[in-house]
Amino acid sequence: MPKNPVGAILGLVLFALGVFTLVRHGGIGGVIPALIGASLVFLGYRPGRVALLVFGHTCIVVGSILVTWGIYLLPHSQPVWQHIIFRPLFWGLISIFGGFCANYHAFCKCIRST
Repeated sequence: MPKNPVGAILGLVLFALGVFTLVRHGGIGGVIPALIGASLVFLGYRPGRVALLVFGHTCIVVGSILVTWGIYLLPHSQPVWQHIIFRPLFWGLISIFGGFCANYHAFCKCIRST
């Protein structure tokens, strides 16, 4: 039984969506939700410092992949808000900074005391 059922269920849904996308379409598009989903499932079943560090590092790696992909797509993007918000460069930066936050939070006093 997961200690954080919402995170575990969300992770399972993301992982299943990633695997479905990989099988159906191939390419890197399915790897990203599968990795984030797997780390969320791990975080849901084993909350604590190690799981939070795994989640944070996974976010940083996925964010780096998305930033690289977004840089390759820059020549095909226009400076409109839809291309800014819905392209991988934006979400890669959000993921990288979220991973930094998760890693720093793993060493926070509220996590160390548990």
